[in-house]
Amino acid sequence: MRRLPAGEENGVNRFFADRSRIHDGIVTVTGGDVNHIRNVLRMHPGEKVLISCGDEWEYTCEILPYDSADQVHLKIVDAQKPGRELPGRIYLFQCLPKSDKMDLIVQKAVELGAFAVVPVSSKRSIVRLDGKKAEAKVRRWNAVAESAAKQSKRMIVPEVFPVCTMEEAFALADREEIGDRLIPYECAENMDGTRRRLCEIRRGSRIAVLIGPEGGFDSQEIREASEHGFSVITLGRRILRTETAGMTMLSILMYLLDS
Repeated sequence: MRRLPAGEENGVNRFFADRSRIHDGIVTVTGGDVNHIRNVLRMHPGEKVLISCGDEWEYTCEILPYDSADQVHLKIVDAQKPGRELPGRIYLFQCLPKSDKMDLIVQKAVELGAFAVVPVSSKRSIVRLDGKKAEAKVRRWNAVAESAAKQSKRMIVPEVFPVCTMEEAFALADREEIGDRLIPYECAENMDGTRRRLCEIRRGSRIAVLIGPEGGFDSQEIREASEHGFSVITLGRRILRTETAGMTMLSILMYLLDS
């Protein structure tokens, strides 16, 4: 169970909890949150908290009398659908950028409604991560995602997947049954065609956005992406940095899906 810090709404503390913790209208809290509720927040039986279980539902709960040192029981008294999640799943496939830019990309992707972020190692990616270093980076990026989810009051914590190759990225898009696949490319033209393609996306869609590294994609990668169902689109006449391109796409898709 993970607490949404000062992610309180109207003075009510928010928490994430796995749905397996709910039985017969009772949420069982274990782990570090027990200490946080009882000793840090000094909450008393009868006080209210909000629980999100990683879907569209949010539960208003009341703290029951404490009967254990390592558990807190909450009684569900109301349920609501705040409607904060986008009516569609956006997977941001982001080719690895330099330095700590990925932290910013993950943070903003979560704030803009991405369902998941997939780090990709492409031909022109300057950063090369070995096994242990990649695992450490992914742990860090997932921590960034969790923090951003708390701040932006998401109903879920978007997952940052393990670093993969381009071929593995294409396989993941197939496995996740992603229907709408987009790849912005600096050499692409035809803004009208891009506008038409984006307007074809419907609520409930699964969408993949594949963003290149600082050096961009080479022509072979674009051909391979096209063969795997990616539509090559343009983001205009100006060249955007890799960290800007993903945010631009997510902003457009957020507007389209929420409209």
